[in-house]
Amino acid sequence: MNLTVKILIGLVVGAVAGIIFNIFAPDAFQYVDTYFFSPVGTIFLNLIMMIVVPLVFFSIALGAAGMGDPKKLGRIGGKTVGFFLITTAIALAIGLSIGLIVQPGDEGLLGQGDESYSAEEAPPIMETITNIIPSNPIEAMASGEMLQIIAFSLFVGIGLAILGDKVKGVTKLFEQGNEIMMYLVGVIMKVAPYGAGALIASALGDAGIGAMRSLGMYMLCVIGALIIHSIVTYGGAVALLGKMNPVKFYKGFFPAIAMGFSLSSSNGTLPLSMKSAQENLGVSKQVSSFVQPLGATINMDGTAIMQAIATVFIAQVYGATLGMGDLLTIVLTATLASIGTAGVPGVGMIMLAMVLSSVGLPAEGIALVIGVDRILDMMRTSVNITGDAACAVIVDHGERKNGHIDEDKEMQATS
Repeated sequence: MNLTVKILIGLVVGAVAGIIFNIFAPDAFQYVDTYFFSPVGTIFLNLIMMIVVPLVFFSIALGAAGMGDPKKLGRIGGKTVGFFLITTAIALAIGLSIGLIVQPGDEGLLGQGDESYSAEEAPPIMETITNIIPSNPIEAMASGEMLQIIAFSLFVGIGLAILGDKVKGVTKLFEQGNEIMMYLVGVIMKVAPYGAGALIASALGDAGIGAMRSLGMYMLCVIGALIIHSIVTYGGAVALLGKMNPVKFYKGFFPAIAMGFSLSSSNGTLPLSMKSAQENLGVSKQVSSFVQPLGATINMDGTAIMQAIATVFIAQVYGATLGMGDLLTIVLTATLASIGTAGVPGVGMIMLAMVLSSVGLPAEGIALVIGVDRILDMMRTSVNITGDAACAVIVDHGERKNGHIDEDKEMQATS
């Protein structure tokens, strides 16, 4: 039985268990969740997060070093960032269109949210940009500041590429460190079905069917937009620009999609995302090692869709009207907000607070959607990492087509 099937079984069993506890034994659920579901899920998530920082550091440094020269790095980086910004804008357009057409908001919902939620203030865009360069890279690694880690890793990788044979011992050390991280990924994935099942059981057992039913139309709008974006935008891009059958793409990347659903963390899913792209989709290591860690930090298409629909939903609940200027502001703010946002569970709420403020809506409106956000967070994380993989496939195809990848040095994954 392969990993995909095991993870699916774990998700189904966990979902069923969580719903049963919520409906028939809510008091018992608190005990089981405290002493079983939450600890198992937390241990699994900690195992994943334990290797994320060293994996990103080694993989991006090696990816930059493997490109050989800064021009190649700039070329791939430009394609990657351009793809992410364009697809984020498309995601927002899809979300706004569905929200305005379906109109999921209902004034009767006002006041039913979790008003204990307190929105955190998102950092200004210029502050995010200036903070990309870490004053202390060790501190950045210790605190998990992904943009700063990526920036430092790029500098190290460029240094390795330019110095070449002078630092071949260090380059070899990085290669061995990366091999160790990938080995640990394989070991940790053996407990993935249990951790995934525990996480979803905890989420559904806490939210329950009642919370899902009360905001059913809002959820359906978000889910529908996510599916449309995944199939049309990513599937079309992979087929037209990456010259890959979308069915093959989704089949090969499905283990990572399932893991992203259970973890709700692009960073946490990164090890398996890279492994699936390299081994199942045939993406070169140098492209995968650069594009996917960068995407885990700046590509938030699924979150952008949630923000667009949630903003329209909250505006309708409060009886506010969004003009064309407001819609353009939402697109611009959410696109810029996606840059530098950590790929961890729940970060979408911070970004949503920024978007609501930009169009004059009360941040307290977040309380109306926070009850079901954990479930939707699972789905939009799967979309986020799928976009990273789609970009990697497209960039890799372009590099191979133009002869920029050395096939003799690149270990090919079996498709």
